[in-house]
Amino acid sequence: MTDKKKVVLSLVQPSGELTIANYLGAIKNFIKLQDEYDCYIGVADLHSITVPQVPADLRRRSREVVAIYMALGLDPEKVNLFIQSHNTDHLKLYWVLNSISYMGQLSRMTQFKDKIARGEDNNNAALFTYPVLMAADILAYNADFVPVGIDQKQHMELARDLAIRFNSKYSDTFTVPDAIINQSTMKIMSLRNPEKKMSKSDEDKNASIFLFDDANAIRKKVMSAVTDSLNNFDYNDEQKGLKNLIDLYSAFSDLSAQEIIEKYKGQGYGTFKADLAELIIADLSKFQEKYNELIKDKDKIDEILLKGAENSRRKTSRMLDKVYRKVGFLQIK
Repeated sequence: MTDKKKVVLSLVQPSGELTIANYLGAIKNFIKLQDEYDCYIGVADLHSITVPQVPADLRRRSREVVAIYMALGLDPEKVNLFIQSHNTDHLKLYWVLNSISYMGQLSRMTQFKDKIARGEDNNNAALFTYPVLMAADILAYNADFVPVGIDQKQHMELARDLAIRFNSKYSDTFTVPDAIINQSTMKIMSLRNPEKKMSKSDEDKNASIFLFDDANAIRKKVMSAVTDSLNNFDYNDEQKGLKNLIDLYSAFSDLSAQEIIEKYKGQGYGTFKADLAELIIADLSKFQEKYNELIKDKDKIDEILLKGAENSRRKTSRMLDKVYRKVGFLQIK
């Protein structure tokens, strides 16, 4: 890796099973980026404790996420895979950025407002300042690009605002990052309700396809997925259920929506759904086989994470020295 490459940064929380929406909306994009960019892909264990965690489960899932990423195609020789808490520079910069973050702006964050509106008991301070830590994650690496889902766009705007605010107050320091939103698979919808996103936290487990679903579960979920009674094979916003399935077919086959329409025009939805299920099964079965090999080798995963942590700290330490000097902290060599 060279400094000439643009920097891409992404972190994912080790919480719950990942769905094909996580794969198509984020991870698949990383695989395309790893040859072109200097990529830092982290497991956001610091973010995850904004909600109660079972410590042993958190540790286990952190390793599992790394194995999942590798099984899906991320190459640890090309990308830096690391655990967020293994690099304390994230927290050091977080504190500095808190000093230029405004309560009003944080209180307007949609995800925080949604949690408050639901009346949840766990409205802790970390949950309120979570977007500032996310900004610190990004700015510590001087990231040029951050792959995000559309629901994280507001948090990206905060990261940009804080970079501009710090640069204005202390002189040019941070690159103002840009979001990468994969337009074709930006929003994979629920199989049971095409009005809402596919989510690993959906109470209806038939609404999502998980990376570790077996062939029978995938067939059942796809065949029972909501379409419509029009029996008109087309791609439009009036047939949202069918449109969502066509998006899935396109993502797993690399065919365009128009090519899929031409292939299945005049046929019932059943044939299309059956073919879609087999496409997903073929893709996920290769992943599952690779994952099962990787997860057995704990020492190899830890070796990759040690190397990733070293590379991560090497990348951020110079930035933190610069930030600390600019804000006036006394540094003794």
